[in-house]
Amino acid sequence: MTRPPDFDELVGPEVDAAERARLRTVHDLLLVAGPPAELAPELEAGPTLAMTLQRPPRRRGHRVLLIAASFAVIGVVFLGGYIAGNGSGGGLDAGKTVSLVGTKAAPGALASLRIQPVDAAGNWPMQISVTGLAKLPPRGYYTVFLWRDGKALAPCGTFIVKSPTQGVSVWLNAPYKLKPGDTWVVTRQLPGHHEAGPIVLRPSV
Repeated sequence: MTRPPDFDELVGPEVDAAERARLRTVHDLLLVAGPPAELAPELEAGPTLAMTLQRPPRRRGHRVLLIAASFAVIGVVFLGGYIAGNGSGGGLDAGKTVSLVGTKAAPGALASLRIQPVDAAGNWPMQISVTGLAKLPPRGYYTVFLWRDGKALAPCGTFIVKSPTQGVSVWLNAPYKLKPGDTWVVTRQLPGHHEAGPIVLRPSV
């Protein structure tokens, strides 16, 4: 098994604190997203292009360039999801990806919510990938809420976090008729509280 890349091996101590925090955010998103899908057998049989990157020891420029390129890839993915989800202008389409960022209640937390094609019953399956949320007390959990007209309208599913350093990826469901402008937030729910709790993740734009 290949271990995930270590952030401290990619970014040395000479990087200033602000830049290091930004690069740490990109690194965590890449770990949550996971590796790309494998090529189909017919594509593997064709010609391939191999590119080898050699990193000289202790050179900041190469490390920063590599992570900056990763940040650009993430931006393209989020932009592609936004165009796919809003291009028709007639509601939400499958393929939309909503980028969520932490509020003051969860600084540094990040998530991406990917909308799947609507099923025959009118339900919208969704997959959320989260990193940076705190572990809650026993029976505490997080809820993904449909957000419409400035309020948490309806729950779409819940999840728990075992460790703030461990990413979480779960499948959810939106059994509602979605409208243009709909988005999602994540709330923190403590035992005995059934109304929408404090928002810990909100749309990035």
